[in-house]
Amino acid sequence: MSSHPREFRLLVTGGGTGGHTYPALTTLRALQARLAQEGTPVGVLWAGTENGLEAQVTATEGIRFVPVATGKLRRSSNPLAMLSATNMKDMARVPIGVAQARSIVAEFKPDVILSTGGYVAVPVGLAANMLRRPLVVHEQTVGLGLANRLLAKRATRVAVSSPSTLELLPERVRERAVVTGNPVRAEVMTGEPLKAVDALGLDSFDPDLPVLYVTGGAQGSVQINTLVTEALPWLLQRTNVIHQCGPNNLQDMFESTASLPAELAARYRVMGFVGPELPDVLALADIVVSRSGAGTIAELTALGKPAVLIPLPSAAGNEQAHNARRLQDLGAAISLEGDVTYPDLRGALAGLLENAGRRERMSRASRENGHPDAAERLVDVLLEAARPSAA
Repeated sequence: MSSHPREFRLLVTGGGTGGHTYPALTTLRALQARLAQEGTPVGVLWAGTENGLEAQVTATEGIRFVPVATGKLRRSSNPLAMLSATNMKDMARVPIGVAQARSIVAEFKPDVILSTGGYVAVPVGLAANMLRRPLVVHEQTVGLGLANRLLAKRATRVAVSSPSTLELLPERVRERAVVTGNPVRAEVMTGEPLKAVDALGLDSFDPDLPVLYVTGGAQGSVQINTLVTEALPWLLQRTNVIHQCGPNNLQDMFESTASLPAELAARYRVMGFVGPELPDVLALADIVVSRSGAGTIAELTALGKPAVLIPLPSAAGNEQAHNARRLQDLGAAISLEGDVTYPDLRGALAGLLENAGRRERMSRASRENGHPDAAERLVDVLLEAARPSAA
């Protein structure tokens, strides 16, 4: 008998966007750390789309990757519009993807498969079902994505990020469902405010005023940038502002804020992109203005940050609006939807900037609905699902 410990095998599928990719990456890192304590090595294989974000991330992270053919269903309220030539061509790729996925699953023999959604998850999930391998489906959003809606009925376990998602599952699936939250990168929880001050050169900030962090995501948001530009003379009398505007918008922001009085300009720091400093920036921030994607919501609630959320109108299934409304209903955020104006933003921020007690109440509500341990919870679900095949 070999003295080497048996390798635990995890097959990951999902991707296309960061919302599907990064929770899976965070979870597999947590699984590796957990099993390393027991001396159990983890073999990981990621099945994704050849040109998706997951292919780039796995290459950077040194994770073995295998491409799977998949098609994208372009949804429409008009059923006839869905019978487009492009849709038909893409859907014809699905059987090819299922055949590829079946070969991958049969050869790799995973102890468990983690699916985080996206079109590529469908063929892999179907292959898992055919070959009777344990499948854990994780849903990041309040609603259910199309891929997860299909796979939930076939999954060993279904992990969701919000209790309200349970109601959207068929009754026979709910008994296999568990609320884990949406995995948050471990480093997000370790930020230190003073490190942000040092790294970003914020010595000119007024320590007696709160700090507002504004972000439109990695690429920035013209809508949010325009609102903030208009609001800055009012904002900077009441708060310090760190503004992540997007690399392509940085020059425009420099030009549009060049006329700020020196006293106010000292309290404003604009950046194209916030990278490794993000955990420290979030730790320093008293209030956040941002979009309301699933990953953002997970980070804000894990940290208990009061937020003014401006959902991206074009988000699939109006997902961001649903996220923002849910947090507003819980008293953890303020949601601004539609054609948001400067008076709307000023009205939302005024009470928060001038009332520390209100910020604290909103922070408490946010934290109560956060899941900083989501990755560990999801690891528990994976290990439990894997037990029948681990013998």
